[in-house]
Amino acid sequence: MSNTALSPFVITREFRAPRALLWQVQTQAQHLQHWLSPEGFHTIHADMDFRVGGRYHYGLEGPNGLQMWGLQQFLEIVPERKIVHLQSFSTPEGGLGRHPMAPAWPAYMHVTATWEDSANGGTIHTISWQPHESDDAGIATFDGARDGMNAGFAGTFAKLDAYLVKLQG
Repeated sequence: MSNTALSPFVITREFRAPRALLWQVQTQAQHLQHWLSPEGFHTIHADMDFRVGGRYHYGLEGPNGLQMWGLQQFLEIVPERKIVHLQSFSTPEGGLGRHPMAPAWPAYMHVTATWEDSANGGTIHTISWQPHESDDAGIATFDGARDGMNAGFAGTFAKLDAYLVKLQG
């Protein structure tokens, strides 16, 4: 199975917030730690160097003390329009880690996130995930996890919606 033949996982959501605010809450660690995690998890570490070549290293803790660590390495940044990064699980120290519940998961995901103004004053946010330089087992694991990714993003986006409401008063 080749990465080029595999269709990416794409999710699009319209948020009731201006693009500038949505960009801010997705590019600053002090905001990300309030919403960027699956349901039932909270942020225990958030360190960001937001620039091309920089990274966001974070730690999450969930039920029964389960910890998950992640790393985003920024490849392209177009302010308020687009971010391209490599996403991986990591160790608490920032090294490459593996998915704690799916060891065959690809080591790296190539992620493109875009923001566009919607007709009603909100923002359309689209995220595209694709395995990056993965073996066949990783590609198969990714391809079989699409329902879980949809559910995971739905929970994360619900947290983002609530956070945006709080910020906009």
